[in-house]
Amino acid sequence: MPELCRPTALLVLQGTKTVLIGDRTLAYSDGSYFVYTVEAPATSQLIEASSARPYMALAFALDIELIAGLLIDHKPVVDGDDFVTSTADDELLDAWRRMLRLLERPAEIPVLAPLLEREIAFRLLQGPQGEKLRQLARADGRLSRIRRATAWIRDHYNEPIDVTELAALSHMSNAAFHRHFKAATAMSPIQYQKQLRLLEARHLLIAQPGNAAHVAFTVGYESASQFSREYARQFGLPPARDAARLLAKAEAAALEVD
Repeated sequence: MPELCRPTALLVLQGTKTVLIGDRTLAYSDGSYFVYTVEAPATSQLIEASSARPYMALAFALDIELIAGLLIDHKPVVDGDDFVTSTADDELLDAWRRMLRLLERPAEIPVLAPLLEREIAFRLLQGPQGEKLRQLARADGRLSRIRRATAWIRDHYNEPIDVTELAALSHMSNAAFHRHFKAATAMSPIQYQKQLRLLEARHLLIAQPGNAAHVAFTVGYESASQFSREYARQFGLPPARDAARLLAKAEAAALEVD
């Protein structure tokens, strides 16, 4: 199921999965993590999981102000690839473990959780993906500026976009904006907008089944036939059939719960 990733650090504890973002593929295994710094449409697939050994992962929401505060005293030590998972070292894993142990001692959470959150952020900054966090936390960092553009596209996903204006919003030249946008999201601004449109269309089709043409125009398409072609290419079925399949799965899941 495609979804919009939020700025988080995702640590896989058990199992194997891949995540497709644009034209890049992330490969997770036990003990690997990835820092998502820019909201981006992604599709995940579990490769290895079973009832005896289920897939388990932890997500750590990124507090940009906290990270910015850490940058005053500390600087990332490694500049890594934006789209490669990393192996968590013992220090990072230990901080995660101590955070999880607080679930058994809820009275300690108000005092210790903020300290451990700061430590986890520090360990991430010092790891191979720390440079991404630095760029995100700095107001003039490339990722911070690209996030302004992605936020604008998300707020105006059903409107035509002018890439030159987005570059100006990001305080970059057109060439630099295209390069940094692709590095951060693994897709072009136009592709990013199309992915958002199709994700929103899918949500609307589930809420309003049987009205694909109306949904197409609502999310910004001028041609219902083009919408149907791109939707089927993205999700594997035409809009109406895909929505019917998802509704049937939801009904079946509800019956199992009952």
